Amino acid sequence: MNKPSTKNIAKNTALLSDKAHSKDAVAPPIYQTSLFSFKDYAALESAYCGETDHAIYSRVGNPTVALLEEKIANLEGGEAAIAYSSGMGAISNAILGLIEQGDRVVAVKHIYPDTYRLLKSHCGKFGVTTEIVEGDDLKAIEAKLPGAKLLYLESPNTFMMEEQNLSTIATLAKKYGVITLIDNSWASPIFQNPIEHGIDIVLHSAGKYISGHSDVVAGIAVGPKKLMDDIKNNTGTLLGAKLSPHEAGLLLRGLRTLPIRLKQHQENALHVIKKLQKHASVTKIHHPAPNKNEHSALKGYGSLMSIELVDDINIPAFCDALEFFKIGVSWGGYESLVMPAMAAINRGGEYTTVIDFDVSDRLVRLFIGLEDKEDLWSDIEGALEQAKIK
Repeated sequence: MNKPSTKNIAKNTALLSDKAHSKDAVAPPIYQTSLFSFKDYAALESAYCGETDHAIYSRVGNPTVALLEEKIANLEGGEAAIAYSSGMGAISNAILGLIEQGDRVVAVKHIYPDTYRLLKSHCGKFGVTTEIVEGDDLKAIEAKLPGAKLLYLESPNTFMMEEQNLSTIATLAKKYGVITLIDNSWASPIFQNPIEHGIDIVLHSAGKYISGHSDVVAGIAVGPKKLMDDIKNNTGTLLGAKLSPHEAGLLLRGLRTLPIRLKQHQENALHVIKKLQKHASVTKIHHPAPNKNEHSALKGYGSLMSIELVDDINIPAFCDALEFFKIGVSWGGYESLVMPAMAAINRGGEYTTVIDFDVSDRLVRLFIGLEDKEDLWSDIEGALEQAKIK
């Protein structure tokens, strides 16, 4: 892991700071309006022609949302960003905005289950094929690239927390003219900047760390202005996954404490990992910290991890015995969370696309929140003891 330098921290602080706002407000104004009027016909025409940045309609542009997009683009080192009403809104708009009938997509294994369903099931209906490849097998990745339109990455990925060699993969993709996209939610813009390594488009489920308060569902796509314009023109105004100005305001609030919160999440996670490594009921820990990767692009460690438990631990009983850890999906807020992997991957019901993941049924995902780290470990230790099959 490359530790963040004092220079990087100062840069992040400057990027998160605000310029002067209307009437010297400290917090950015929330433009809670559906439309924007014009002083005359010429001003309206100029806006529609793209000659001014005058907002027209909040489905396609809003000043509060635009400020959020500017800040995230700066944090990721991208030219432009688009905010959406969910992480899947960002992912689906980016993918659907770039592919055409007959295209082929390559995706690494163990991506977010709904992204897998979008690619394998939904896009397949329209003649777009998706091939899954091991994220750490560079030869296998290169073999799939000729003729592909997109390469979809997630590093670290869902449940297994595996990293990919971003620099080498980006170089290979450029060699074959393939556009690269990556879900960077695990690390946030503070702990990983894939664009620095040559990745084209960075995606975030912004309701995770960027929000940090479990009160927003949102998504962000960041990349070159040309690709962002293509996505906006092809899907942005048509699919309707717009972010509300109120939620954008909450995300701008979250950005102000993002570096501090990530630092504490990291401290708590490393403390818990150290304890887990010595516990007899834990057979594996899936997190980048104990699984060193010499090609890691991470500048710090998020606190989402998975553990595999021995057979004599009753997993439902373990989850139920936890007090500080709530049972629930998502992550990134103050509260610690637990989620058995198999319950989330193949849920049945309306989710008819079976996820082809070789994930152990002994796998449990933990999100280490901002509670006291000793309390969190005591909670895990006590739940493991209670969940032992007698």
